[in-house]
Amino acid sequence: MFKSLSDRFYSDDYHKVLSLLLIFAFVIIAMGIGLRGPWPADEPRFAEAAKEMVVSGNWFFPLRGGELYPDKPPIFMWAIAFFYWLTKSIYWSFLIPNALAGLLTLVCVYDIAAKLWNVRVARNAFLLLLTIPQFVLQAKSAQIDAMVTCWITVAMYGFIRHYFIKQSWFWYGISWAFMGLGIITKGVGFLPIFFLIPALTYSIRGGQTSAKRAVGEILFGIICMLLVLSAWFFPMLHWVEVSHNPDYIAYRDNILFKQTAERYADSWTHLKPWYHFILEVIPGFWFPMSLFLFSKSFWKKYHDDKVVRSLLIWVVLVVFFFSMSPGKRGVYILPAVPMLALCFSQWISEQSVERWIQRLIKGVCWIFNLAFFVIAILLLNHNKGLIKNLGDNPNITGFAIFFIAVGVIWFAINWFMHHKQAICQFGALMATTWILYSSWGYVLLDPIRTPAKDVMENAANAIGPNGQLAIVNYREQFLLYSPVELTQFSYLAPVEDQYRNAWRWIQEHPNRYVIGRDNEGLVCFDADKAKYIGEAHRRDWYLFDRDSILPNCDEPTKVKRYVMPFAKHAVTD
Repeated sequence: MFKSLSDRFYSDDYHKVLSLLLIFAFVIIAMGIGLRGPWPADEPRFAEAAKEMVVSGNWFFPLRGGELYPDKPPIFMWAIAFFYWLTKSIYWSFLIPNALAGLLTLVCVYDIAAKLWNVRVARNAFLLLLTIPQFVLQAKSAQIDAMVTCWITVAMYGFIRHYFIKQSWFWYGISWAFMGLGIITKGVGFLPIFFLIPALTYSIRGGQTSAKRAVGEILFGIICMLLVLSAWFFPMLHWVEVSHNPDYIAYRDNILFKQTAERYADSWTHLKPWYHFILEVIPGFWFPMSLFLFSKSFWKKYHDDKVVRSLLIWVVLVVFFFSMSPGKRGVYILPAVPMLALCFSQWISEQSVERWIQRLIKGVCWIFNLAFFVIAILLLNHNKGLIKNLGDNPNITGFAIFFIAVGVIWFAINWFMHHKQAICQFGALMATTWILYSSWGYVLLDPIRTPAKDVMENAANAIGPNGQLAIVNYREQFLLYSPVELTQFSYLAPVEDQYRNAWRWIQEHPNRYVIGRDNEGLVCFDADKAKYIGEAHRRDWYLFDRDSILPNCDEPTKVKRYVMPFAKHAVTD
């Protein structure tokens, strides 16, 4: 049986190899779906918006707590909402879109590598991409970047086919169409356009096209992109215009300006130095591929390859583009990872990686192996710093046993594979680790990463069946896990104004209560008279009733209330 699988894996049959690779990738990427809820920072926000789409019936404009969510277009939330509509479970739905996006990205890399070179190179491109920590982590998460990376990869796939395999206006149009889809998923979906710089240069120099014809091609592509954009963009503009609603106008302006050009040029969050990606993200999150950039044999043999050179230029332009913005997150450069893996795939298929690179990879494997045992020992000795980093009330013994088990498995793999190629050894370690992390690890981490569930249950029990509940200065996870109807006073309003509105709201009827913190803008309420209901995300949460209000409070600048009658849809998995 195992010999049959091995022969199939190493055969030159395109479909046999791809089918086996997809099964392998599916196990790694899909493992853990249904075992955990949405984790901060971004996942609860997208999951809550998707849930509200299904519950409210308002699919076109994303809502967060009944209020318009203006930071991102709705494509990613539509995907989660679709699977939530099918499964009726956030636990089973919110990770599916990115899992499928990750698999599609792998298929694109495999297929284009097979067309450029052969099945053996395609297999290695697929597996190399699957070893990159950042790629797998995002495919197993519910952040928007894995999906936009997928659309960008499809666009790059079409451009490579058109310019370097066989001219195809269908695939050329598909590339521009998926750029449009990428833009209305996240604004940076236009990144494949940078690839036209080297691709058109080679095409014009080689006589395949002329500068005049290239302009015509670009105009055709822009039309394809605008057709996709118009499916969401123009209806959104129309509905905003006819609504005459200032909230919808603010949504439009935020999407078109603040979250695109303003966020890039004058970012107000995640401020990092220009070298952040080069020195702090790529070395670790792209390991071991980041080491290949220092291989003399790669640069000596492939620096003249038109495809590889074009892809490398594009990767550099992507990293440069994001490095010029003051706001940086490691996931921003994820779209470059699949194409960089494609660059190295032929090289690792035709010759062995230099000995010093292999030794360094193996050394890192052993260092991490030792680190797992050290972490376990520190946990068993109740190291305060390490326990604090695990989150609120961790299962210390459970985590210690987990790290011991991982360490033992790593030791076995390192020992029995020490004569193998370093990339194979690292790939085996990562595959095993992802499976353990996505099963046993999820079970240990989920109670820590979803503490809002206990806080909301405590609040519901405290107010009784006839109580009404409001929340101030909240995070989306509290909405997801609320078993009772909630009122909130505009997530975007200053915290002090939220408390002022809550102060007015709580006095209008009896049996009303407000969830809030004992600091961070607290006004109009006396924290000493509030009831403690739990800790979530290293913050203490309290329940305020009419006895805890102060006698006088300034009037709020704006009175906005958003009622969320979604109690029967609370996440209880």
